[in-house]
Amino acid sequence: MIRTVAVVIFPGFQILDAAGPAAAFEIAERFSPGSYDLVLMAPGGGEIESSSGLKLSARPLEEGALDTVVMSGGDIIRSREALQEILAWLRRVEPRRMTSVCSGAYLLAEAGLLDGRSATTHWANSDDFSRRYPKIRLDAERIFIRDGDIWTSAGISSGIDLALALIEDDLGQEIARRTAHQLVIHQRRPGGQSQFSALVELGGRTGRFSGLIAWMREHLAEPLTVERLADHVAMSPRNFARTFAAETGTTPAKAVERLRLEAARAAIETGHTPLEHIAEAAGFGDPGRMRRAFLRNFGQPPQALRRAARPQQSRPA
Repeated sequence: MIRTVAVVIFPGFQILDAAGPAAAFEIAERFSPGSYDLVLMAPGGGEIESSSGLKLSARPLEEGALDTVVMSGGDIIRSREALQEILAWLRRVEPRRMTSVCSGAYLLAEAGLLDGRSATTHWANSDDFSRRYPKIRLDAERIFIRDGDIWTSAGISSGIDLALALIEDDLGQEIARRTAHQLVIHQRRPGGQSQFSALVELGGRTGRFSGLIAWMREHLAEPLTVERLADHVAMSPRNFARTFAAETGTTPAKAVERLRLEAARAAIETGHTPLEHIAEAAGFGDPGRMRRAFLRNFGQPPQALRRAARPQQSRPA
């Protein structure tokens, strides 16, 4: 069964929003020939300039038998004429699945396709997106979300995670796994994984808590309560919790867990330290608690991540 996948671009599109998913579908086709027919479309067709200045050649928007539409993001207001043509096309076309990468969610929202649905987009756009589209249940912590036949994803690289999830939905876990390995991605991140790691690492939108984040990383094995964190930055617990959430988009408790997860994952994937020692050093206390956190955030237990990170042993011919 051949599934036609249309990747839609426009003047000012982000090139990785289109190229990332396209590469995933291309590789999946190699492993399962006859599965995908990949086409690149744009208003008017021809040479379309990306936000970086690089150009891709696309065919005009078509309404044939499309299985999946991947709406890329980028500078969506560079050409209002192109924008209006895309919106009209989105309202007419009826693919089996409609998807978006990053700010491509704005186009689906403008077309009315996300009303009453759950969706995500890049964390930096979350406040603006929520104000513009109050009928949409925005969950900006997710790297991708499926709501029925509509899938939305967060920032740039999450388009690859989205494509791998679509491939798994079509062809099964094994083809998706092989595709991920060919892309040098040792696993597909589950949609529930938070996209706020980078924002927390920066100390928030303004960097206000960068010093605190650095201090937290040095004291992960110790109790990191809201009260202790607030005292470290000379704020009341209530004001600190509210300000931290506004700056980073997540709660202090979730930020602490995220830092612990990242420290534990790095230790698990790059060494042979026993899991109980890693759990203690990262502040989880015991392997059971760490395992539950890994399942909740990564969709896999620590042992599975350690196995996946080890190079495969060569087999005798």
